[in-house]
Amino acid sequence: MNPEQLRALLHSIAARETSVDDAARLLRGWPSEDLGFARLDHQRAARCGFPEVVFGRGKTPAQLTTIFERLAATGQNVLATRVGSRAAAAVCARFEAAQYNRAARTLTFRQRDAAYSNAKVAIVSAGTADARVAEEAAVTSDIFDIRAERFADCGVAGLHRLLSRIEQIRTADVVIAIAGMEGALPSVVGGLVSSPVIAVPTSIGVGAHFQGLTPLLTMLNSCAAGVSVVNVDNGFGAAYQAAMICRALDEAAKRTTSPTGAGANSR
Repeated sequence: MNPEQLRALLHSIAARETSVDDAARLLRGWPSEDLGFARLDHQRAARCGFPEVVFGRGKTPAQLTTIFERLAATGQNVLATRVGSRAAAAVCARFEAAQYNRAARTLTFRQRDAAYSNAKVAIVSAGTADARVAEEAAVTSDIFDIRAERFADCGVAGLHRLLSRIEQIRTADVVIAIAGMEGALPSVVGGLVSSPVIAVPTSIGVGAHFQGLTPLLTMLNSCAAGVSVVNVDNGFGAAYQAAMICRALDEAAKRTTSPTGAGANSR
């Protein structure tokens, strides 16, 4: 929608020729901003519930800084993943409140007060070497206002480490299970909890591990029901999916506690 079309729409709303709901539907795909090297989607939060997230790898410090400036101008929180130290330093020089997590390779800029979900996520990782992916999931959860508790070094090669914490893990509404090597952790967790499990294979392993292909195939072939799988090292993708589930749980809770919902349930 160009500026002229937008003006015409606003006049139509003022004249009560177009309803607010119809106008909202027309504006769902607008606006986007063309920077030449990137086209930003400023309406992502309105459509999907979360603002657009920046993939930092391959972007120059100047490009990432410009993208951050334009996204921050909307008043939304900003998240960039897979950010190198040089690009992070450039953004942090421009935004003092921006935070770079070197382990997660994430860059965040929070402008809105946190409004945390009532649902929570457990991030369960198999080994210390999987911490980078777990940290990416944790940072993503936090900027999306989802409380996440980390459970590190719970690999099934020492099953007692997982079992000693399973009661705490069971209190979570969603579990993110992260593992490299043979990738067995999500299947075991899936057989012990009643909540959805999001499996994340990591590129940690040797030989026939094939940079994450082996745990990816293991997780895709899991015999435990309720396990879904994201791509190798995709802690961000797992946390995004978990956040969507948590938001859905919040919305369902609101409906059941509202006067209309209570009346519907009482019938």
